[in-house]
Amino acid sequence: MSLPSLKDQFAALIAAPSVSCTQPDLDQSNRAVIDLLATWLGDLGFACEIQQVTPGKFNLLASFGSGPGGLVLAGHSDTVPYDPQLWKSDPLTLTEDGDRWVGLGVCDMKGFFPLIIEAVLPLLDQPFRQPLLILATCDEESSMSGARALAEAGRPLGRAAVIGEPTGLKPIRLHKGVMMERIDILGRSGHSSDPSLGHSALEAMHDVMGAMMDLRRQWQREYNNAQFTVPQPTMNFGCIHGGDNPNRICGQCALEFDLRPLPGMDPQVLRAAIRSKLALLAEQHQVRIDYAPLFPEVPPFEQNAEGELVQLAERLTGHAAAAVAFGTEAPYLQRLGCETIVLGPGDIACAHQPGEYLELSRLAPTVRLLRELIQHYCLGPA
Repeated sequence: MSLPSLKDQFAALIAAPSVSCTQPDLDQSNRAVIDLLATWLGDLGFACEIQQVTPGKFNLLASFGSGPGGLVLAGHSDTVPYDPQLWKSDPLTLTEDGDRWVGLGVCDMKGFFPLIIEAVLPLLDQPFRQPLLILATCDEESSMSGARALAEAGRPLGRAAVIGEPTGLKPIRLHKGVMMERIDILGRSGHSSDPSLGHSALEAMHDVMGAMMDLRRQWQREYNNAQFTVPQPTMNFGCIHGGDNPNRICGQCALEFDLRPLPGMDPQVLRAAIRSKLALLAEQHQVRIDYAPLFPEVPPFEQNAEGELVQLAERLTGHAAAAVAFGTEAPYLQRLGCETIVLGPGDIACAHQPGEYLELSRLAPTVRLLRELIQHYCLGPA
């Protein structure tokens, strides 16, 4: 089988729906995307390993060459959900619009894989002193279960890893963590005319929110990183639900919030501080307080600025490594021993939006950059 052209690879990947979503009615398998990549890479001589993570969800690890070390080029195979009526073109059809390719996943981030293939094609007849590994994960846009499964398996991957998320071809070595949490308070309802008949979950939540804002102020005094546009950790109270009628003491109240820690802030330490506050308030208000993550956290990420990969990426791109607010799979690859950066051709400003696009002017520079990274890590001396 002959390898499709670069544009045809883009088109085929975009035509294979692979939405991952916390809502089961929108969630889809990513198998079609994984099978396309495994077919193309297998025909080029890569050893392809498909790993089932959960039913209908798969990771692909394709390797060329063997031995310790080497380079990992990584991306996720899923997309966010989409609203077809808000698109000017079919989201699952690659469309050329002036100097752009448009389609769901063209930027975030199925388009990274054909560019990897284009970069490695002229190098395959050379001896690889260290392996090239191409990683395609599942469910990055929801639970990150693909990257989590790799991290939990603990199998070393490579010496360096580049994740092709949309960064405008600027290297990223830091991002904040993402924690989405929920606090449930169970009090005792009763007639509002006599406060002694109940224990108000709503009044307890008022004090809980005050204690949480105290913690937020404390953390914002203690932690600051000027490399981020918002240099402090943030805490957002996203939604609250409680009670059912003005003449009943509120028996139940729930709060969901979002916490974005900076590198250097351990999510488990943050949760321990929250639990300590909640325990005192539960006793004070004579209510039960349950606290748990809505989803497993994405840890903050930081790669040493003096490391080989960061220095090389800065030299090759001409840009100093920077920080972004969005989360990625970088902490999970880093946990497996890879020096890791985030570096890809798309623009985050158009990701997750109708009309997602990739500038055609980014194609050649991305291929050139990836080829230089492969030559450095895989063809050069170990």
